[in-house]
Amino acid sequence: MAEKSDVLLVDKLIGKEDPTSESRKKDHIELAFDSQVEKHSLDRRFFYEPLLSGHPQRGALPEQVFLGKKMKTPMWVSSMTGGTEMANTINHNLARACKDFGMGMGLGSCRALLYNDETLKDFDVRHLIGEELPLYANLGVAQIEELIDSGELYRILQLIDKLQADGLIVHVNPMQEWLQPEGDRFKYEPLKVINILLDEMDIPIIVKEVGQGMGYESLKALFKLPLAAIDFAANGGTNFAKLEMLRSDEQKAAIYEHLAYVGHSAEDMVNMTNRIIEELGDEVKCQEVIISGGVQTFLDGYYLINRLKLPAVYGQASAFLKHARGSYEELYQYVDAQVQGLELANAFLKVREEG
Repeated sequence: MAEKSDVLLVDKLIGKEDPTSESRKKDHIELAFDSQVEKHSLDRRFFYEPLLSGHPQRGALPEQVFLGKKMKTPMWVSSMTGGTEMANTINHNLARACKDFGMGMGLGSCRALLYNDETLKDFDVRHLIGEELPLYANLGVAQIEELIDSGELYRILQLIDKLQADGLIVHVNPMQEWLQPEGDRFKYEPLKVINILLDEMDIPIIVKEVGQGMGYESLKALFKLPLAAIDFAANGGTNFAKLEMLRSDEQKAAIYEHLAYVGHSAEDMVNMTNRIIEELGDEVKCQEVIISGGVQTFLDGYYLINRLKLPAVYGQASAFLKHARGSYEELYQYVDAQVQGLELANAFLKVREEG
């Protein structure tokens, strides 16, 4: 008969001994009452299917071809600015994260680069993100309107060339421009400007709003155009109309403050898009979407891209910005946690047909 010490030794060798067992069970008892989840707090967007998968291995997310390039993670990074020392750190950190996790990136407004290269170092990130991932320059529709009127659309090609970008994001922001003390005024409807740009330039173009989203008719008009993608930039995240009111005088802010609450959520725009796709049928020419605005967690992103009836990735601009201003290690840890969350969601969660 084996001695007790021999049995303990064998258990230890084959991994049966659990030195944390007692402390872990004590924690379970002490924390049980603090870990209650009320029925009304349950996330009703998903079916939880614990029997259909093992724990995912790292790198388990399926690769996705988006904007003609292969992405390992369905997340899109939009930086917000350029021309300052902080913006240099932010853009370079974000580009490194895109490379490490296989994400796409849209730069902040590149307006300053149209006429000189003084701030080029802040935007010059192709060498960091690599050639295999999508990188897009960014201009406002007001700047494109000016280039059309002056016959200088060639400057957009120069911009894309110096940044080694894959194409151009056109941000449409009439509410922000109206409320901004230094704001531009649109002479033409943005749809006209976008159509001229598509006719005159053979480059991939993404159109986005800047924090309030777009309604049914605007979305419908865009999906009928040969755009590379549409970026929702829905209400619920950084609202640039509200941001400009915070920069404005108190009287103007008091008059226009309610405009910050006009717009559409990301889920609202997903539902509208699904209806538009069904309505337009073969008339749909834009086939890809970036879902951004109010995406707070990986569960929000996972839910929305799986509800949409077109290929999509999702963006978390403000969350990335928060962690990109310091060390790269901080940003890396944040993004890594988001990716692991997506891997878990992909393994164990199925999106309900009705949210």
